[in-house]
Amino acid sequence: MQAPDKKIVTEDGQEYCGRGFGADCERVLEVVFNTSMVGYQEILSDPSYTDQAVVMTYPLIGNYGMADDDYETQRPTIGALIVHEYNDEPSNFRSAASLGTVMRRFGIPGVTGVDTRKLNRSIRDLGSRKVLLTDAATPLEAALERLRRATLPKDAVSRVSCKTAYEAGDSAAPWHVVAIDCGMKQNIVRSLTARGCFVTVVPWNTPADVIRSLRPDGVFLSNGPGDPTDVPETVAAVKELRGFCPIFGICLGHQILSLAYGAETYKLKFGHRGGNHPVKDLSTGKIEITSQNHSYAVDESSLQNTPLTVTHVNLLDGTVEGVACEKDRAFSVQYHPEAAPGPRDSAYLFDRFITVMKE
Repeated sequence: MQAPDKKIVTEDGQEYCGRGFGADCERVLEVVFNTSMVGYQEILSDPSYTDQAVVMTYPLIGNYGMADDDYETQRPTIGALIVHEYNDEPSNFRSAASLGTVMRRFGIPGVTGVDTRKLNRSIRDLGSRKVLLTDAATPLEAALERLRRATLPKDAVSRVSCKTAYEAGDSAAPWHVVAIDCGMKQNIVRSLTARGCFVTVVPWNTPADVIRSLRPDGVFLSNGPGDPTDVPETVAAVKELRGFCPIFGICLGHQILSLAYGAETYKLKFGHRGGNHPVKDLSTGKIEITSQNHSYAVDESSLQNTPLTVTHVNLLDGTVEGVACEKDRAFSVQYHPEAAPGPRDSAYLFDRFITVMKE
């Protein structure tokens, strides 16, 4: 058995040793866990994981490789991947490269052989916090000093959003949607174009008057990384767009929409990440199994003085999972209805957006 050559040091002094794969580099990141049993490629390429070290609860990662068609962004920006067992010899006819090869290409470090059960329990009990990925030989005191000096950046959305507008789908399609890109997963674009939408994707800080000039039938607010209060420009644009046309927000977009109506957000202890969160749709009483990825949530008490109503609730912890303003034809959900590879219980929300635009 190979000796450990890398370790993860938490800011409270815990050390988790393992072996490096992917890129060989040192980083200070926020540590989070993901409870999905499949979909590590989508996780690796989801821009919402920018600056985060993701610990997978499922033990075996890398066994089916990386397929060219399954990326959520072409330039992954995840901070790091921490796994119990990494497989560098994938078995899958669609695989074009191993996970480690792709991580080296994009400068993403990984650590395998870690006691992920212990580390995940630590995150559950103590919450998400700063960690240092470093060489196993780095003294603990030196590692803790680097953590004390380090500050996690707050400009993640500006780094992962598109720099210029682009289009997707058939320009003759019946519905024109302007999507504000705060770190958007490509399966969202695919979900919209598959339902007859022509999509114009614009950068995160595009002003409301520019969006209005595009004459959209609807505006979409995307997912993305970080704290929603770090993007006041996007919140201000959405505030001006209220009532102009239907608005649909997902994940960070849900938080941005809520802020635009005067609600408040707060950071969760360890966030929601994985494809197994039960959510109740209050309008139908149905329970959906959802895919989630977020650190922040909407404060339910702050909704009382807004025109927003709660439409969905998380059955694990009671957090707000959806809001709507019927008058303005605006609604949003905290989870990911475009979930890839799944579950697909919530895909109907895209159909609901189309219906609202028709009306």
